[in-house]
Amino acid sequence: MRLSKYFLVTTKETPADAEVVSHQLMLRAGLIRKLGAGLYTWLPLGLRVLQKVEAVVREEMNRAGALEVLVPPQVPAELWQESGRYEKYGAELLRFKDRHQRDFILGPTHEEVITDMARRDIRSYRQLPVNLYQIQTKFRDEIRPRFGVMRAREFLMKDAYSFHLDEADLMREYRNMREAYRSIFTRIGVDFRIVKADSGAIGGDRSEEFHVLAASGEDLLAVSDGSGYAANVEAAETRPQGARGAAVAALEKVSTPTQKACEDVAALLGIPLAATLKLIVAKGRDGGLVALALRGDHVLNAVKAEKHPLVAAPFTLASDAEIRAAFGSEPGFLGPVGAKIPLVADHAAAALSDFVCGANETGFHLRGANWGRDAAEPPTADLRNVVSGDPSPDGQGKLTLVRGIEVGHIFQLGRKYSEAMHMTVLDEAGKEIVPEMGCYGIGVSRIVAAVIEQCNDAAGIVWPEPLAPFRVIVCPIGLEKSPAVKQAAEKLYEELAAAGVEVLLDDRGLRPGPMFADADLIGIPHRIVIGDKGLANAQFEYKRRGAAEPAMIAAMAQAVLERIKIAA
Repeated sequence: MRLSKYFLVTTKETPADAEVVSHQLMLRAGLIRKLGAGLYTWLPLGLRVLQKVEAVVREEMNRAGALEVLVPPQVPAELWQESGRYEKYGAELLRFKDRHQRDFILGPTHEEVITDMARRDIRSYRQLPVNLYQIQTKFRDEIRPRFGVMRAREFLMKDAYSFHLDEADLMREYRNMREAYRSIFTRIGVDFRIVKADSGAIGGDRSEEFHVLAASGEDLLAVSDGSGYAANVEAAETRPQGARGAAVAALEKVSTPTQKACEDVAALLGIPLAATLKLIVAKGRDGGLVALALRGDHVLNAVKAEKHPLVAAPFTLASDAEIRAAFGSEPGFLGPVGAKIPLVADHAAAALSDFVCGANETGFHLRGANWGRDAAEPPTADLRNVVSGDPSPDGQGKLTLVRGIEVGHIFQLGRKYSEAMHMTVLDEAGKEIVPEMGCYGIGVSRIVAAVIEQCNDAAGIVWPEPLAPFRVIVCPIGLEKSPAVKQAAEKLYEELAAAGVEVLLDDRGLRPGPMFADADLIGIPHRIVIGDKGLANAQFEYKRRGAAEPAMIAAMAQAVLERIKIAA
């Protein structure tokens, strides 16, 4: 491709509304243009990258035995009403009426549509298992779209859905998809992790996320330094701790007139924050309240708490008025001693001895409190976010917290949708059974941004070879002034193209500085500079994107092809 004929518009300025590196570089490099909040047009260069991601995903899904389909993005609301998600999904679900005043949605995901299709056409066990996938635009009415295509209202997604006679076969396909996803991200060429995750609004019994590691990632991941264990902090587990220390200190009430937060109490008393205990009061499943005890330096994990049988779902904090009625104290001075509502302690909180907690009296805390002696022994549960240094749940090593960008998610849905939508098939004995389902999603457009977040430098994008929009850029110096340079550039361009190499010829007549800056900004992996000085010695200048210095190679296409092969 000749750049003089290509629609490439690059800029030096960083757009004011672009917060993260990928958004900045995608705009500056001319990959995308903003149409509206969370809506982007993919320009030719960006579309080439997007299609390369799509091709890798399609190839690996086909290799894994999945079958491609394409369903409408417009979905009759009645299907979502049937599954129970129409009201539960929330404001992100983009709802509209057609001219006949019938309710529709723009699909953020397509479990209901695929299940409806399957229940119409799959009748016998002989038709199972089957895995159907599509690569299609999805819509989510984000309240605050941000980070460019990373969190947009409209995005390209690969979503797959499998149907099975039993749980064992679902597990087989889940593992198959897990390996397919591993192959996809390995081929793309990024540093990624597979992490245990919460299933969220889609539901199901087991799920794992695929994260590209990047400092800008919205998700916090817990990774073991001694094994392959990794989990989203929402799902990372903590275990019961060792034996509790003996109760030594006497119980003492101390004045804390304005100190409500554990940090302030610890500072006032000159003790470690980890020696304090706090109560978080939430709505109970029985309609009352329940107190959740945590160490002062730990953070409640609402996802875990909501799964406890005493806690109401969705997780809801008690109001200040409800707390005052239950404890006779203002919030900020609560503790387990004398508490009159059910209480569950996090494992780490239950291991405390001689701790400081609220006295259930406004303006006071208790020093030297102990479970069993001063407060009833509590039932325990995993209620908190893990922190760096926690033991890995698999018993191997300790956890470290890193940032990741979620680009894939696989679920074992079980019978959540097939049962709700009354899908049945006949088994070998002629008996009607409800199939098991799996769901497997990849954010195709999000991958482009995630890769840039991980693969960039001060000059621009550093594409992994499989995703680069073009593999080689030929940069002739003095193209219009030197017949020798022009002839050599045209010859090399034609020979590389004939060899099947995706090559750009920068024939715009720019000076070397702006020409090289554009090449680095758009991230072309290999740069060939052709000038009179080099040709006098029968040489081209070769530079790998990101390399410190260029090298001189023989002025022939074969030398370029050999260098590219070595570099790749």
